[in-house]
Amino acid sequence: MGTMDRLDREILGVLQEDARISYRDLGVRVGLSANAAADRVRRLRKDGVIRGFTVIVDPAADTRTGLVVFIDVTLRMDTTNDTFERAVLTLPGITEVVHVTGGHDYLVRATAADTAALDTLLRRLKREAGVAHSNTRVALRAAPGP
Repeated sequence: MGTMDRLDREILGVLQEDARISYRDLGVRVGLSANAAADRVRRLRKDGVIRGFTVIVDPAADTRTGLVVFIDVTLRMDTTNDTFERAVLTLPGITEVVHVTGGHDYLVRATAADTAALDTLLRRLKREAGVAHSNTRVALRAAPGP
């Protein structure tokens, strides 16, 4: 990754507030032309600083996914982080995998059509991804954003 300056950090802050902002409006907010703002965003993407843009959907509003779940995962002693990360990303419904501090090793966000599909996913996590223990929470709704 390249070196980031004050303008790059400012651009990131604006994009985190509104990733759909136009390059013209982004440029106005940070004191650049639309083209200069676009060039900076492209460079930040190329350098891997910006890994992507996403849409956050209220689980209750999205009838396609069924359940949205958060799974706290503790790995087996014989499972490395790299092995787990490679395996978990091949499983259906996995939308995010975050290495965390605290009582668990990872927080996994996933979708499942129903409780039977969730049961299958949890079994596969243990069998194929080296999970020793898991704790699953089902999302009921998302609070409205700022």
